[in-house]
Amino acid sequence: MSDFQGKVVVVTGSTRGIGAEIARQFAHRGASVVVSGRNQEKLQEMERELKEIGVPVLAVAADVGKADQAQNLIQQAIQTFGRVDVLVNNAGITRDNLLMRMKEEEWDQVIETNLKGTFNCIKAVTRQMMKQRSGRIINITSVVGQMGNAGQANYAASKAGIIGLTKSVAKELASRNITCNAVAPGFIETDMTAVLGENVKESLQAQIPLGRLGTVSDVAKVVCFLASEDAAYITGQVINVDGGMVM
Repeated sequence: MSDFQGKVVVVTGSTRGIGAEIARQFAHRGASVVVSGRNQEKLQEMERELKEIGVPVLAVAADVGKADQAQNLIQQAIQTFGRVDVLVNNAGITRDNLLMRMKEEEWDQVIETNLKGTFNCIKAVTRQMMKQRSGRIINITSVVGQMGNAGQANYAASKAGIIGLTKSVAKELASRNITCNAVAPGFIETDMTAVLGENVKESLQAQIPLGRLGTVSDVAKVVCFLASEDAAYITGQVINVDGGMVM
């Protein structure tokens, strides 16, 4: 794996779970890391943790669903480090409910954070990457965006939208040496799955050919690969990290 010494990486939603591990993996590979989230306390904890690795770190509180906050996140990264080489759009929320019971605000909140937030950050970073004539954009989608899931119409729609956005951005920016890809995790062990009962976990594992839930590291390593020079000829793709669940 290529190291990221001298590279600047922005990771949204990086205070826990997959996003936090992505930030750690880039830090261990020598990148300057910009972490972002809405929880100020967790953001400060993440900043301290990454600084102990020994790399430059910037923490910026942001609700990326708001265009001005997404713009400020990217501007602060550029003002601090002078460039942005990699943008990882990981920020996301769930507001699960059956379609008939889903409130309009539950739909709007998920679309705003997951899909609009991804759009906001890409739009904010595009001018800088075009100026550099280089960049890597990696969007975190989900297998749910490919196969749907009962009770997650809002989440599935947002993640399917990210796939379409990824392919469109890849076509628009390829001439400037900017790649855009998506990573679609399956069932991953996080604090959200930790509360599930054993019978539920066994049911989930039965759907996975490799017979286990994925880890945040499984996802983060694929993100780092897509951000590396080893993936320079890959763009507009969706890479599933799901143990073979979706084929």
